[in-house]
Amino acid sequence: MTFATAIVTGAGQGFGLALTASLAARGTTVIACARDADRLRGATAALPGVVALAGDVTDPAFRADLVDAADGRLDLLVHNAGELGPSPLPTLERYPLDALRGVLETTVLAPLALTQLALPSLRASATGTVVTLSSDAAVEAYAGWGGYGAAKAALDHLAAVLAVEEPGLRVHAFDPGDMRTAMHQRAFPGEDVSDRPEPETVVPSLLRLLDERLPSGRYRAADLAPAARSPQ
Repeated sequence: MTFATAIVTGAGQGFGLALTASLAARGTTVIACARDADRLRGATAALPGVVALAGDVTDPAFRADLVDAADGRLDLLVHNAGELGPSPLPTLERYPLDALRGVLETTVLAPLALTQLALPSLRASATGTVVTLSSDAAVEAYAGWGGYGAAKAALDHLAAVLAVEEPGLRVHAFDPGDMRTAMHQRAFPGEDVSDRPEPETVVPSLLRLLDERLPSGRYRAADLAPAARSPQ
């Protein structure tokens, strides 16, 4: 399925960039955003149909700019931007509360606020879809992952409630699994994360979810990978 217009946050590197490239290759106009202007523009310069907007999704004015850039035509909204928190990951006993506020602001409040602005355009689209990036830390208890996991669990629940409130839309929480990204490396400082899959290898799982217009819900990339399909 080709979406005419999409917004992808956190698109300057990692999974967001890989998804942006795949959508652009399919003919989608992608409004791609990230905080680092130079990295974003450099990474997307050669991609057709990509509108690179640098800014922070926690900024209300920037969120309005993103939605304005879609000019009333928006089919897909992907909340990929997130905040890990302190590195090395602290236990809850020592978790700085100001840092947790930042994690929640980026990972929960900003996606909700952006969704609120985008809803009129998404409702008007025949293929209106919202995707939030989840994590196994949202459903499993790992030492050190209390802040990030709590934020992702909250985002999962927002997606689930939005799906009930907006039955005309597809709303997916997508868990990509471990990937070889800068954020994952920050979570494990000093460790070799080169054995994790590249983000580009995970994108096809999300594209399958979008192409098949599966019902709203939480999905894991591992369950959507080609090898996981039932025999035809």
